[in-house]
Amino acid sequence: MNTEQEFDNEIIKCKEIFLKKASDYGTAWRIMRPASVTDQIFIKANRIRGLEINKNSMIDEGQEPEFIGMVNYAVMGLIQLAKGFADTADLDVKTAEELYDKYITEAKNLMMKKNHDYGEAWRTMRTSSITDLILMKIYRIKQIEDNDGKTQISEGIDAGYFDIINYSIFNLIKLDEEKISTKSIS
Repeated sequence: MNTEQEFDNEIIKCKEIFLKKASDYGTAWRIMRPASVTDQIFIKANRIRGLEINKNSMIDEGQEPEFIGMVNYAVMGLIQLAKGFADTADLDVKTAEELYDKYITEAKNLMMKKNHDYGEAWRTMRTSSITDLILMKIYRIKQIEDNDGKTQISEGIDAGYFDIINYSIFNLIKLDEEKISTKSIS
């Protein structure tokens, strides 16, 4: 298990979807205010939690696309925080890709530091616990947004988005490990 390589493998999947959607839709997401991006992440996290609790889905999509969506929306959120929202899809795909790479690199660097200090504790956690942490981060972000981005002691909205990226990647890694484990049992 090499966390750095596993992280990179998951990011390849996330970025591929980000770029395909950018090719299809352009950067229409640029019109979203950061709070709207947060709400999109909430919808995805809430669906995952529902799938974890109910084990039954009316839509034939599992958790993986939702975690990928949270990674990509969190990157969009970081871009929106840095650039502000726009009235039009004002970024070309190449620039969006460069910004994507910038924020994913920052997320990865943060993950590597925290992963070192915490001794890869996430590997022993349940995916449902990581999902709960993501939801908690979203509620924290929403509270900070409701406070006009001001905090007294806490990290800002950007820190929450970075954590959502990393927690989502951890669960993508865990889901891949479950697939491999299931195949080897069969």
